[in-house]
Amino acid sequence: MNVKKFTAPTSREALRKVRESLGPDAVILSNRQADGGVEILALANDDAASLAMPAPHSPMADPAPSLDLTSAAPQARADQRLEPRMESRMEPRFETNYPTPAPAALPAQPVRRVVASAASFASATKAAAAAPAPATLDVDQIAAMVSAAVASAKQNAAAEMQNMMGEIRAMRGMMETQLAEISWGTTQAREPQKAAVLREMLAAGFSASLARYLIEKLPANRDAADSMRWIKNVLTRNLQTMANEDALIEQGGVFALVGPTGVGKTTSTAKLAARCVMRHGPDKLALITTDAYRIGAHEQLRIYGKILGVMVHSVKDEADLRIALKELKNKHTVLIDTVGVSQRDQMVTEQVSMLQGAGSDVKRLLCLNATATQETLNEVVRAYQGSGLAGCIMTKLDEAAAIGNVLDVVIRQKLNLFYVSNGQRVPEDLHLADPAYLIDRAFKLKRDVVNTQYLDAELPLLMSNGQNEQAMREVHLG
Repeated sequence: MNVKKFTAPTSREALRKVRESLGPDAVILSNRQADGGVEILALANDDAASLAMPAPHSPMADPAPSLDLTSAAPQARADQRLEPRMESRMEPRFETNYPTPAPAALPAQPVRRVVASAASFASATKAAAAAPAPATLDVDQIAAMVSAAVASAKQNAAAEMQNMMGEIRAMRGMMETQLAEISWGTTQAREPQKAAVLREMLAAGFSASLARYLIEKLPANRDAADSMRWIKNVLTRNLQTMANEDALIEQGGVFALVGPTGVGKTTSTAKLAARCVMRHGPDKLALITTDAYRIGAHEQLRIYGKILGVMVHSVKDEADLRIALKELKNKHTVLIDTVGVSQRDQMVTEQVSMLQGAGSDVKRLLCLNATATQETLNEVVRAYQGSGLAGCIMTKLDEAAAIGNVLDVVIRQKLNLFYVSNGQRVPEDLHLADPAYLIDRAFKLKRDVVNTQYLDAELPLLMSNGQNEQAMREVHLG
């Protein structure tokens, strides 16, 4: 047997040396790193074959011992006679003080042939028969184990892929933010009129995403005043409003005012009822309330109905609403005052389902609080959207410090703005929405803080965080 050692800087070089020296059929015994390189111990294929076959005259080459049951007793007696002689001959050697030779220097001992007796063979056979058979797995168990292993591997791969995609998205967002910040910093220095328009829109309450989109579409070679006029015209064209009351008062139908608690649904219902009575009389109008939760809510609408001479009906569920609408089908206009529910409450879905399943075409008007933040208004619209809103009413306009936030939501959500409410008086403080007036009012309310609300270094950072254009619906530039 000739074991050779090969060293090289890399595994490929070492394997090439093995192949050149011992041939492609060489047997690799070990492979390890050593002294900055790779060390391989290899053996030729012929030497490996010689290890597998015993030598012709070695004890391993002798045939297997045979069990001679007929001569077992004489052979055992012969062995007993030979043992004392061998011990007597070996005793003098162990009594001497000669050093014990190494195992390699010991002479080869003759192989002792062991012949089993009939009794020992029979007992061994019985023990083998009594031993339990090794457990085996059937095809179904193997298939189940393979399926479980495959499912576990897929699950681990999916988790790793999800983590990797999350890291990639985070990296992409960070790069986009940095690039947008650099881009807007350059724009601020190169085109100062865009920075002035940006300050105006942010101070008015419009979102950074809408401001960024419009400023990117802003025509070139315009000063700050012309750019501001262009922005106002675009916003005015995209603010959908009701031209006159004929679409609501003259056409009639069933209208339900919906929205969170405290946005002015009952007061707005009373204002609309007064307009309908002034146009068609009290006999053509009916009022329905579903607010049985708040103390005095039903009585508040009943007082308004008593002043107007209109009967107020109270319903509790969808069945009551269906019956009430069936009884009031001869009325020209039916106004429903719903219970105020938080946009995050499960009752919002139940309320929308009740109005849609009332057996009549109930048009839902969403009341939007002008004093609420833009994120809150977006949540309210998404919660009450359902299969579609007929329109919206902007309430508490007189209490809002800035109205750009609610106008931004109305524009981006493509809502039809019917009325604006700016007080508690019935029915005086309810007006048709005027797009040009509302846009101009939005920019006038915060004109005194335009140049002091944000620093020059903060504008690029604000615009880099407001680049989610997928969530913003299309804005027509006209």
